[in-house]
Amino acid sequence: MHIIRSNYLKDSTARQIVQRTMSIIHYSVNVMDEHGVIIASGEPARIHQRHEGAILALTENRIVEIDNATAGQLKGVKPGINLPISFQDQLIGVLGISGEPSEVRAYAELVKMAAELIIEQMALLEQKQWDKRYREELVNQLILQDVYSSSLNSMVSYLGVNLLQPRVVLIVELHQPDSEILRNLIDFFEYSARDHLVTFTDFNELVVLKPVNLKQGEWDPQQELAELQRFRGQIESAGFFRMTVGGYFAGEGGIRRSYQTAKATQAMARRLKLKNKYVFYSDHALPALLGGLADSWQAQELSRVWLKLVAQDNKGILQTTLKQYFEQNCDPSQTAASLYIHINTLRYRLQRIEEITSLKINDMQQAAWLYIGMKLQS
Repeated sequence: MHIIRSNYLKDSTARQIVQRTMSIIHYSVNVMDEHGVIIASGEPARIHQRHEGAILALTENRIVEIDNATAGQLKGVKPGINLPISFQDQLIGVLGISGEPSEVRAYAELVKMAAELIIEQMALLEQKQWDKRYREELVNQLILQDVYSSSLNSMVSYLGVNLLQPRVVLIVELHQPDSEILRNLIDFFEYSARDHLVTFTDFNELVVLKPVNLKQGEWDPQQELAELQRFRGQIESAGFFRMTVGGYFAGEGGIRRSYQTAKATQAMARRLKLKNKYVFYSDHALPALLGGLADSWQAQELSRVWLKLVAQDNKGILQTTLKQYFEQNCDPSQTAASLYIHINTLRYRLQRIEEITSLKINDMQQAAWLYIGMKLQS
């Protein structure tokens, strides 16, 4: 066993050891670092003093008892017992209990054990916090980078994350949650829902990188919706508002593309004021992709013909007819049936739409122009 220069025995940890042990035993307790310097003490005036008894305990890795006679010959020392503190088989400091050795000996090993448990607890807590930061940074890099850097690969290796696991991006929006609810939700995704990676992008918004199952290389959004229902209890208790699900894309950079499609779908859902709790990119791909054009001159041009129809259709009958016509894949019979009108009535309405827009509904290119304009303005 040898002394390790580490941050396991921080001043804050040392103070906790002193406070906790002195609440149980009525003797002053000192904690010395790996250099034998007092970093926490029941006698604050002794802090920063070099303790020769601690140096001896560290050098020889043994318990050092100091009586009144010996204390008079050493610098910065009072009668007591000094016990080396170890963590992960490494010496990291010394615990000292002031008092006649014969009086404090009975407490020594118990106090040492308590100190080492506190150190272990604090080290685990710090490790958990670092792991959480690394996981958050990993998510941020994955959703922002097309090509994986060496630092990202190092984080992946450290955290033991499998980047070959297919994933899609979920954006979970919440109503004003409190801090405890958010911690519980993060803990659920990180520990109960295994292999999920999660981070906050806003106070009330989480980004989750969710593992998915593929069948013959394909992802099934309908199966995914059923699986997402398992989270309902946890996310609703956190003030669940909406979950937006990006598309699945294979290969390096696929997670970033999934995130981009999720953000585009989220923006579309807000623009159209959708009430759906679960919104999939796969169900709204075209309006989501067109959303980026919303305020551009291209959007104005693509919308011009549709807006011309809207201006001359005060009751909205022709708009409803055309939307249903497109929804029924331009099948006249299916459209008439869905609108509960005669086929001749449908033909008249389509003819009227052609007259207003100067477009031919049966011409694929012209119909697409009208369809895109409709989607941009819907």
